[in-house]
Amino acid sequence: MKKSEWDRRVQRAADLAQRTQYATQVLSFYREVLEFQRTLYSRISMQPVGAGAGEGPFRALLDAEDAAGHLPALLALAREKGTAKLAEDARTIGAASAARQREMIQEFLAGGPSAPSFFARALLQPYAEWLAASFPPPEPAAASSLCPTCGARPQATVLRPEGDGGKRFLLCSFCLTEWEFRRILCPVCGEEDHRKLPRYSAEDMLAVRVEACDTCHFYLKSIDLTIDGLAVPLVDEVATVPLDLWATERGYKKAEPNLMGF
Repeated sequence: MKKSEWDRRVQRAADLAQRTQYATQVLSFYREVLEFQRTLYSRISMQPVGAGAGEGPFRALLDAEDAAGHLPALLALAREKGTAKLAEDARTIGAASAARQREMIQEFLAGGPSAPSFFARALLQPYAEWLAASFPPPEPAAASSLCPTCGARPQATVLRPEGDGGKRFLLCSFCLTEWEFRRILCPVCGEEDHRKLPRYSAEDMLAVRVEACDTCHFYLKSIDLTIDGLAVPLVDEVATVPLDLWATERGYKKAEPNLMGF
């Protein structure tokens, strides 16, 4: 993982915020979150990877205690720049004891009812991405619909150029690992019949499309880098809110909401 990747994410969010009126507010706040995460990642990456990294349960290796020390800055950001709901949640969490705040982070890591998950996820994502770099790379053509590094659900699919076409990958919603996945296959239920795997794209968003499944009624968005090589999957997925509205209006449910809750 190169630090410059965070610069690309921040810059892409800023660029798209100016170009997409329907997502300006969301992207403006997301850019602030990405800048917070970039700063945090820069600090983390200067530390040595802990002993045992690459061995044992991934989430147990994340330093929740260290992460909790950066929570006040994230809460302040949400109070100042976030939505009314996030600002309210930030005030509630800020009023809790330090022990309770650490507990909420641990609950998120354990898959429990962390309240609310935006803060734990935004806080821990840089740690997760940094740690994931120390794990063995996923096996080619991994069949798993869950991240082979941390076990989280995918956030999106990514089509990367290869030869005369593209190779499909799933993008982890937590540690941001990408792993290869079959082109015609639902990542949620394993449906293989292309007639039951509808796709939808809008004329002004050709590089991003909805990939749905009529068997399980879940969907993910796909970012096609063969169409737009400047796209940054993590950011472009957030920016294309109208595609989420199209999918939900037709009864599909997102396999995993993005950090902004869409």
